[in-house]
Amino acid sequence: MCGIVGYAGRRAGKPIILDGLRHLEYRGYDSAGIALLDGGGLDIVRAVGNLDQLVAATAAADGNGGGSAAGPGAAAHVGLGHTRWATHGRPSHENAHPHSDCSGRVSIVLNGIIENYKELREELTARGHTFTSETDAEVVAHLIEEETAAGLAAAVRATAVRLEGHYAFCAISADEPELIVGTRDEAPLVVGVGDGETFVASAIPAFLSHTRRVVVLDDGDVVSVTAEGVSVTDRVGAPVERECGEVTWDADAAEKGGYETFMIKEIHEQPRALADTLAGRLSDDGEVDLAEVDLAVDLLQKVRRVLIIACGTSYHAGLIGSYAMETLTGLPVQVDLASEFRYRQPVLGDDVLVIGISQSGETADTLAAMRLCREAGSPVLALTNIMGSQATREADAVLFTRAGLEIGVAATKTHVAQVAALLLLTLHIARVRGTLSEDELLQVGRELRDVPALVEDCLLANPHVEEVARRYAGERFFLYLGRHIGYGVCLEGALKLKEIAYIPTESYAAGEMKHGPIALLDSGSPVVVVANDGPVYGKLVSNIEEVRARGADVIAVATAGNDAILELAEAVLWIPRCDSVVAAIVAIVPLQLLAYHIACLRGLNVDQPRNLAKTVTVE
Repeated sequence: MCGIVGYAGRRAGKPIILDGLRHLEYRGYDSAGIALLDGGGLDIVRAVGNLDQLVAATAAADGNGGGSAAGPGAAAHVGLGHTRWATHGRPSHENAHPHSDCSGRVSIVLNGIIENYKELREELTARGHTFTSETDAEVVAHLIEEETAAGLAAAVRATAVRLEGHYAFCAISADEPELIVGTRDEAPLVVGVGDGETFVASAIPAFLSHTRRVVVLDDGDVVSVTAEGVSVTDRVGAPVERECGEVTWDADAAEKGGYETFMIKEIHEQPRALADTLAGRLSDDGEVDLAEVDLAVDLLQKVRRVLIIACGTSYHAGLIGSYAMETLTGLPVQVDLASEFRYRQPVLGDDVLVIGISQSGETADTLAAMRLCREAGSPVLALTNIMGSQATREADAVLFTRAGLEIGVAATKTHVAQVAALLLLTLHIARVRGTLSEDELLQVGRELRDVPALVEDCLLANPHVEEVARRYAGERFFLYLGRHIGYGVCLEGALKLKEIAYIPTESYAAGEMKHGPIALLDSGSPVVVVANDGPVYGKLVSNIEEVRARGADVIAVATAGNDAILELAEAVLWIPRCDSVVAAIVAIVPLQLLAYHIACLRGLNVDQPRNLAKTVTVE
């Protein structure tokens, strides 16, 4: 979603902030802006579109002179930058951040949503404030304006207690030109600590090229940032201690590493992401050790039902995991879209284990659903890729995926890591509940242990996928079919094509095809079928025959050695032979590649698809 970058130091702030925003482009945005404290005042530049538009706007401002001979903000050592993904108010120059107060002495940037902004705006307007945007965020600047006599930090604290919603914001004031003050409530905000300089941002990549020392803030924290360092208080001003940790990945992890795009780089990083997710948790003989996950044995023995809640790609991972979990643990597993679940009246209790899956750990709907479940007395496990994220605070236990930094908006390596983590958890629960023998547990564990190598083989086994993509890149519609555990794979494969190639798709459980979707087919219609070997393969063959009878072209994902499929499909994407439980991890890889190459052939930006954001922090 939106991105925040702040800098307070001794170097020129403008290039550092613009570079930080560049490192947050993967989050998705429609406008951008920068505010710099310079010469006793604020210099603000905003632009609609990508960062190139903002850079051009700052260059134009430089050419016009402004605050110094070198252009506005050239001497500034303190400032804020922002990339906006529109929620309240259309993408426009007026609605782009930063926003200012009536005096032009205060400027703020904000991520998230202020739910009570209409009431606050009416109050402020009645007291004589003038608004220049349609956004909910602008109320924050005016609320701070009314409290600045007490100092910026006190003003931010007084403002935060008036706000309802989920947000993170930072503020600067011309009256305190060395200071940035920020706070968060259910939206990410982190601080980078350098030598003689300090950074604040919505995500670590914004400042990773400058420092690896990071302070992760909690909800309700109010952080004051200067070149000399960081101080944190709560909302009433009492000092709070927050640990300064060190990020283990370096700036190179955020670069393409020789690949043409981040997405293809991350597709090829999947064997490593899987190996890291399994490392230390799965022995060579297949024994699972999840002692790190603080789920008591008596709790797992007491559980009578499992509920998985997630959105998007994480939902598909949950659906795939649910088949294995039901089969191996004997527990009924319900998978629900968090955005719908939170508005139901779900049946919960202390015997319902809830698993909330979120790549970022900041997905608004998933967090809200997790809270609802905890309030109802259900134990909640967060499955996420980001340490210190909000999901880790909203849960009773956490299982990390260890996929590493993922820049591409369309999830790839985080998805397969989520499925692998769910399978680890499944084996752990099966052991605790005694639903599998020791030999059975070890056998499945060994199959899972081999998955990184299987994915590596799959990447090498499909050099012809670009040729298949070229054949179908001009099609206007694709139908995806799968059954059993392959149904979740088919959903995820179809989503990838929608996300990055902008091609409408329908994804169906293959047995449902005759209940409507078959009417969409005519001669040459591309139908992607997840048809790897497994317990429902015979049924899938029947579905393929029905597709062929309507003249459609079948693109099959099939198991190596199944020569019979060559008689049934116009194109085959191969996966190595493996157990059907782990095949769902391997089978998504050729579908990722198919979507990727189709999008590239259509000349599209696969790393930053239109209208999408990496981290969905609003409903």
